[in-house]
Amino acid sequence: MPAVPEQVSPTVNAIYRAYESGRKGFRPHLGASVIGRDCERELWYSFRWCSPPSHNGRMLRLFETGQREEERFVENLRTVGVEVHDHDVDTGQQFGFSDFGGHFGGSIDGVALGIVEAPKTWHLLEFKTCNEKRFAQLKKHGVQQTSPEHYAQMVVYMEYMGLKRAFYLAVNKNTDELYGERVKTDPNYADLLKRKAQRIVFADRPPVKLSDDSEFWKCRFCDQRAVCHEGQPTEVHCRTCLHSTPVDGGWHCARHDQLLNPQEQLRGCSDHLYIPDLMPGEAVDAGDDHVDYRLQDGTTLRNGKSGLSSKRIRDQHGIA
Repeated sequence: MPAVPEQVSPTVNAIYRAYESGRKGFRPHLGASVIGRDCERELWYSFRWCSPPSHNGRMLRLFETGQREEERFVENLRTVGVEVHDHDVDTGQQFGFSDFGGHFGGSIDGVALGIVEAPKTWHLLEFKTCNEKRFAQLKKHGVQQTSPEHYAQMVVYMEYMGLKRAFYLAVNKNTDELYGERVKTDPNYADLLKRKAQRIVFADRPPVKLSDDSEFWKCRFCDQRAVCHEGQPTEVHCRTCLHSTPVDGGWHCARHDQLLNPQEQLRGCSDHLYIPDLMPGEAVDAGDDHVDYRLQDGTTLRNGKSGLSSKRIRDQHGIA
């Protein structure tokens, strides 16, 4: 008997497309929520906006579900007598921090006093949703072993917020079961993570790969896999241009001696020259408006107005 083809509702597709049309795009800073990831090259590529955001409508809706759950967590805590502060009353915004000229930062879910296990201690709050498998591991091993990224996120937040404890509250999306865990501050690890963030923000070339094997499991599921392992050209804008560097309060273009806001960074200009490490060949010569590369087949390619523009190189993927 032939398989019945999967029926996809046009209405469902329309909902997904609506999420995609409202996609916010690139994050302007390196986030504390990802600083615990193993691969510094992945973080550098993300910070430099090398690949466009790739989440589809279903995933974007899933992210929204996690964000909406935060309000419920706050209500749950307040119901049992916990004092929760999830927004700055003066600004209406989430509490957070910013460092290294605004290039590293994050927003916290809240702070609380009256956690039943330690009612006199202020706690950082971190809320998460988990699938069945992750939740089971969380109950068995705790957050540090099960979700190192979440643990690193809390350690960084505690350091910047001047707190000694965090309360990690997670929900099993399948059963609605809750998991709570108190987490201690770790100043030494926080310092390592801060130095890692500084290193990534101000690196003028991509760090070493986590693995040279594109089939390594962390590489297979990485958003930057196509650029890192498959030779896909990066996006063309100021953050992939050798003229641009992160400075206090934004990005500076040496070519035009201009401080760039995020919109200008994304727009770029016709003077764009790729950061040499983002090109497939070896840089052999350079001038004010060009860089020459020797490709693997021995031919030479010029990136610049007197050769190929960066956008043309990006579109002619075959040079890789």
